[in-house]
Amino acid sequence: MHSNLTLGFSPCPNDCFIFDAMVHGRIDTEGLSFDVVMADVEELNRRAFAGSIDITKLSYHAFAHLTHEYVLLDAGSALGFGVGPLLITTSKIQDPRSKIQDLSIAIPGKYTTANFLFSLCYPNAKNKVEMLFSDIEDAVISGKVDAGVIIHENRFTYEQKGLHKIIDLGEWWEKETGAAIPLGGIVIKRSLPDDTKHKVNRIIRRSVEYAFANPNASKLFVSAHAQEMNEAVMQKHIDLYVNKYSIELGEEGKRAIKVMFDKAVNSGVVNSVNKQIFLDLRA
Repeated sequence: MHSNLTLGFSPCPNDCFIFDAMVHGRIDTEGLSFDVVMADVEELNRRAFAGSIDITKLSYHAFAHLTHEYVLLDAGSALGFGVGPLLITTSKIQDPRSKIQDLSIAIPGKYTTANFLFSLCYPNAKNKVEMLFSDIEDAVISGKVDAGVIIHENRFTYEQKGLHKIIDLGEWWEKETGAAIPLGGIVIKRSLPDDTKHKVNRIIRRSVEYAFANPNASKLFVSAHAQEMNEAVMQKHIDLYVNKYSIELGEEGKRAIKVMFDKAVNSGVVNSVNKQIFLDLRA
């Protein structure tokens, strides 16, 4: 039986908050144990493309390409309003869409949801430079690139560094669709037994609920992996990315994901997606 599974998530505060109880034995894991692979989300995306991980946090953009290999769990997702990536630069240029295509833009990885939203908003911007999300602000400041798409805790720090927002890609998405932004989800290999998939979904939900009920329990784990981040920023990060959708997607969450995947297919980002994106909770 598959009692030991590889589990990938990022060192970001929201993921550490969600998975703390699960990986530290604070809750019932129903006989399953997990080998943790902690990596930046784009590295996790790459491992999923290679099929080398059983359960993983994944950008929704990457998942759009992998729906035939992985199915989405109902628990653990990061969706929300006001949580989207920002396009930032050093000077206060407005939103001259004709000019954006002439700029070099740092993106936090080809398969990130941030790049997906940026590409939808600026389809003519082709001069993109992939780099680790935490290096983007400095690359803009030093002039290595003209502008950058920032995610995670950089939303809270860019202004202190003298950087300016060109556009909030999350606000743009919300105006376009009226839907929450699907940033990252937790997926599991379709090839695993259905019983295992449902166990893992229950365990992750239990872990999120435990984290909400015992917010101090995960503090050591969160702070151990939060590089150069003060406690207030860590807490903002968790408050922004862990919410009701992290416990269960619900109809609203599922609609947002369907809207994104329809746009991905219609804009030619992916050829097709599996009709059964979501784990069937009735099974």
